[in-house]
Amino acid sequence: MENNKYKILLVDDEPDILEFLGYNLRKEGYAVLTANNGVEALKIAKKEIPHLIVLDVMMPEMDGIETCTLMNEVPELEKSIKVFLTARSEDYSQIAGFNAGADDYISKPVKPRLFLSKVKALLRRSKTAHSQSDSSNMIVLKDLSIDLERYLVIRNNEEILLPKKAFQLLKLLCSKPGKVFTREEILSTIWGNDVVVGDRTIDVHIRKLRDKLSLEKISTIKGVGYKYNG
Repeated sequence: MENNKYKILLVDDEPDILEFLGYNLRKEGYAVLTANNGVEALKIAKKEIPHLIVLDVMMPEMDGIETCTLMNEVPELEKSIKVFLTARSEDYSQIAGFNAGADDYISKPVKPRLFLSKVKALLRRSKTAHSQSDSSNMIVLKDLSIDLERYLVIRNNEEILLPKKAFQLLKLLCSKPGKVFTREEILSTIWGNDVVVGDRTIDVHIRKLRDKLSLEKISTIKGVGYKYNG
């Protein structure tokens, strides 16, 4: 599907944000709709059925949380991806957005290149498009995106470069969130026929991933291996 066949609804009470994000999306060929508040957004969404809806959390009349909740009660909007715009000062873990049925979030201040990259990745995994496959060049989880082509990790709108083995390890764990990868699987997949390495090598790389990305989502399953809690 070409970009101009995707409809994106931007919802924010700040005109500058709507203009800024709308300009960047239109430049990439997307069809852009805008709303200043949740009430207006709900009316537009019901009429236009956008593929992606970007909602500011804090808005007058009806905030993003309530708007998202109501949108998910509309059958026609079930397949629309809902994403929150949230200020860095807001504790992501405390946002009730995911309970309201949101698919992801994007941190403010928004960086155009990362914003467009996230939009592209979200649309790729859209319920209205094909499901994510091994050929996809992005793995997108709630607060983590992995660009498989550029060997780049994006978390909280920040680009993070990892050493090759660490990147491959993160990619493996995130390829199937919730699955426990045994140490044997990890060694075989990441190190293969390379020089013989032991469990300690895996432990070190896991610790570096946690420190580098401030990740607490990688769980140790004692005596078995590791998993990513997506």
